Amino acid sequence: MESFAIKGDLIWTEKPDSFMTMHDGYITVSDGRITSVSSERPSADIVDRSGCLVIPGLSDLHIHAPQYVFMGMHMDEELLEWLEKHTFPAEAAFSDTGFAREAYGSFAEALLKTPTTRLSAFGTIHEDSTLILMDILGKAGFHGYVGKVNMDRNSPDSLVEDTDESIASTRSFIERSSAYSSIRPIITPRFIPSCSDRLLKELGRIASGLSIPIQSHLDENRSEIEWVASLCPWARDYASAYDSFSLLTDRTIMAHCVWMTDDEIDLLKARGTYIAHSPTSNLNLSSGIAPVRHFLDKGLSVGLATDVAGGSSLSLLTVMQDAVKASKMRWRLQDDSAKPLGLSEVFYLASKGGGSFFGSVGSFEPGFDADIVILDEAEGFRTSCHSIEERLEMAVYRSSELPVKEKYIRGIRCTCS
Repeated sequence: MESFAIKGDLIWTEKPDSFMTMHDGYITVSDGRITSVSSERPSADIVDRSGCLVIPGLSDLHIHAPQYVFMGMHMDEELLEWLEKHTFPAEAAFSDTGFAREAYGSFAEALLKTPTTRLSAFGTIHEDSTLILMDILGKAGFHGYVGKVNMDRNSPDSLVEDTDESIASTRSFIERSSAYSSIRPIITPRFIPSCSDRLLKELGRIASGLSIPIQSHLDENRSEIEWVASLCPWARDYASAYDSFSLLTDRTIMAHCVWMTDDEIDLLKARGTYIAHSPTSNLNLSSGIAPVRHFLDKGLSVGLATDVAGGSSLSLLTVMQDAVKASKMRWRLQDDSAKPLGLSEVFYLASKGGGSFFGSVGSFEPGFDADIVILDEAEGFRTSCHSIEERLEMAVYRSSELPVKEKYIRGIRCTCS
C-alpha cells in the first residue's frame, strides 16, 4: 500500500480516563498501519480534511446481522418472549440464500455509514447464508468475525438443528470460510438454553483445536438465568456452565453480563474473557443495567456493542450515549458507589478497549492499524468556541445528525455513501 497522511482535528484515547487531541494534526499511514501522529506536515501525499473531526474506527463486539431486517421494531417484550415471537421467525427466513444476500447487502450498506470498522457478528444456523454474510462484509472492506449460530434444543422447528449436523456444519463453515481473509469465523453457540451439553462440549473442542474465537450471551435476563439453572443443575452458575465446556477463554466475547455474580466476575477475569456491553439493547428489552464501573475497577476486558436488533441503532455513537445514561441511572438508583461512566471512558470502550479483541486497533498510536473515521459535522458543531472534545461530545449526543464523511480500514478507503 502507498503511504499517505490524513490532516484534520484528531481525537483519540490511549487510556480510559483522558483524551488526546490535536488541531490540524497529521496521521501518517504506511502499509495499513499508523506510523506517526504529528502537528508537522509529513513528506507524504495529504488527504486534507482540515476542520473535520477525525476519530479512530470503532469496534462493535456484538451484533446480530440478520436482525437488521426488523431493527427498531417489537420493543414491547422482554428477551425470551421477544426471541420467540420476533427474532426466531425473522432468522428462519435466512434459509433462503437469495433473501440472505439482499438482506445482508442492505445491512452492510447501512453499516458503512456508521463509524464501525470492526465487528463480531452473529449469522444464523444456515451455513450458506452465513458465508454470504462473510463475503459481503469482506467486499465492503470490514474486518472482524462472523459466526454460524448453533441451536440444537429449545428452538422452533424452523431453526433447531440435529446435534451431529450442527457440529458437522460448523466444521464445514470453518473450512469454507478460509476463502475470506478479512472476515474470519467465530464459534457461536447462541446461548446455553439453545445448545445441548454435547454440542457445547464439541464446540469447545473445535475452538481449542483450531484456535478460533468464541462468542455467546451471558446473564442478560433474569428469566434466562433461571432457565439455565434448571438446565444445568450441576453448574454453580451460568458462567461456570460455559467454563465447563472450555468456552470461556481470552478469545471469547460474552454479551450483556447484566446480572453476573461476584464469582462469575472473578471467573471471567481469570479467563481473560471480553464483555460486550450493550446498554441500548438492555434498556429496550428491560434486561437491566450492567455494572460496568465494577467491571472496569476489577480489570475486566470490556467493549461496546449495538446488539442489533435488541439495540435500535447501528451507530456506536448512540451506544456511547446510552452507556453514560445507563451508568448514571445505576449510580442514582442501584449503587451510589458506582461512579457514572465519563465520555472518555465510553469512547475508549468503543475504540481501543473493544478494538483490542481484534489486535492493535482503535487508537492513533504508531503501530496500530489505520482504522480512521472522518465525521461530517453538522452546522454548529465546529465553531471557534467549541473544543475538539466538545465537538466529540456533540457527536455522541447528536449522533443522528452526524453522518460519516469517509472512513479507512487498515488504510483502505471505504465507500460510505
